Amino acid sequence: MFDRLTIRIFTIFFITIAFFLMLIMLLPNFDSRNLTYLANKEKETGIILANQIEKDLINIPKNSFRWWMRFIVVMDNYQKPGQFLFIITPNQQIITADSNHIDLVKNFNEKSHNIDDPAKKIYDSQEIIGPFLIHYNEENYQLYILQPASDIQSQFVNLIFDHPFLLLSLTMLASSPFLLWLSWSIAKPARRLKKVADQVAKGNLQEWPELEKIGSSEYKATGASFNHMLRELNRMQELQQQLFSDISHELRTPLTRLQLATSLLRRKQGESKEVIRINSEALKLDSMIGDLLSLARQQYDYKEIRELKQIDILFKPVLDNAAFEAEQIGKSFSIEQTPTKSIILCYPNALCSALENVIRNAFRYSHKEIVINFSINQHRLSITIDDDGPGVKSEELEQIFRPFYRTSEARDRESGGTGLGLAIVSNSITRDNGIVRAEKSHLGGLRIVIVLPLHKH
Repeated sequence: MFDRLTIRIFTIFFITIAFFLMLIMLLPNFDSRNLTYLANKEKETGIILANQIEKDLINIPKNSFRWWMRFIVVMDNYQKPGQFLFIITPNQQIITADSNHIDLVKNFNEKSHNIDDPAKKIYDSQEIIGPFLIHYNEENYQLYILQPASDIQSQFVNLIFDHPFLLLSLTMLASSPFLLWLSWSIAKPARRLKKVADQVAKGNLQEWPELEKIGSSEYKATGASFNHMLRELNRMQELQQQLFSDISHELRTPLTRLQLATSLLRRKQGESKEVIRINSEALKLDSMIGDLLSLARQQYDYKEIRELKQIDILFKPVLDNAAFEAEQIGKSFSIEQTPTKSIILCYPNALCSALENVIRNAFRYSHKEIVINFSINQHRLSITIDDDGPGVKSEELEQIFRPFYRTSEARDRESGGTGLGLAIVSNSITRDNGIVRAEKSHLGGLRIVIVLPLHKH
């Protein structure tokens, strides 16, 4: 039953509240200044002193001149250094040589006047003990003893007991580490679940058996459902991959036969516009199937591991190949700002392939000039690829990353592309928690902007 989160939280809060209430009720009882009853040894000592004084008082006549002065003389004979004795008569008169503490004795007499059960109370650094019975002239007198306190608590403790809110505040402060630990232990499974969800968001679809073993029953049930969801996602991905694999096989087989038939037709009847058109469309369809399968594998195959890579080393082969290709086709390829030595966490093969696809698109559509630039701003790497080609209409800039999207411009109509290249690029960048967008270039053509987060050391 305690395995349920609701019961745990209720029990913890109930115990905490009960603990505070008991503490507030019991702590004042530990104040040494409270009225306490005497132990047997202290009580016997007081009774002996009272009996000794009583024996000497027998010799003092009741109606003698200034009889109370003779009381003081008798008390002086028995009081110890630092000790003062007080006798209260039946009519509540106080006989003593110490008139400075009469108010303390009156206050204590109001709280402790039972001769059969004497008590003591601390006032600052002194304590009063009593009352003890003294018989004189067939009447009962009360003896009180004022002496230095044997157990003086500190002024700080007195301050705490005198201010209940301060006592409550200190109690809450002292219990804070325990409550924080309880809160941390309750929230621990939730934090674990969040970490797993973050891993899933990054594409890690492996199961997490520990989610079904830690925390309350609610968290365990959530962990089991989470793992079931991951199993279903993996199963759907496997079915998706199998579907694309089957599509590839089923489509490419008739395509191969079509290309073979076209070759045989060309041998028998020679070249013609119809044969050239059939062969061109077959090659385009074959290329489209290849790009579609590449996109599918990229979306659903997460076997590639993310790695920490230095930017200049990562992109050097891509830029070297681009410079060589530009030289071969007679176009200008320049790098305004070279890559830095900053570190990036990425899928290296997919990211390099994405940048290479963007550069190749720029080569395909540009007239003469392609410019690439690397810059870092606020822990982000920005890569811009500009060309001086025909460009894309402003209203279509956000659409060109959709699969199979074909623009209305000559840039797309004359390219013979499949419409999947930029969709593959967008998927690769998104997997690395980056963004990609298209803009108008200052060269007159298209600008592709790739923004990637840098790794925080």
